[in-house]
Amino acid sequence: MARNKIKKKRGSAFVVFNVHYENGEVTSNRRVASDLLDQSFGDSLLDLAFTAIEAQDNEIAQRSGSRRSKIKSIEVVKNP
Repeated sequence: MARNKIKKKRGSAFVVFNVHYENGEVTSNRRVASDLLDQSFGDSLLDLAFTAIEAQDNEIAQRSGSRRSKIKSIEVVKNP
């Protein structure tokens, strides 16, 4: 008898955001790991995402030597 494999559906590993910067630049589909967006301490999703994306930008700036403008706003990308 063949065994049926049951696939467990897991939550999405990433949440996707569009980021608007103060200089008018927009980056689309910035991924943030769901683990970094744990709201169990009462922080809002956008505050946690802001912190995570800011950390990503700082890491990229260290590697590339050029800094981005400050983040103006963040919005969650809705899945169709």
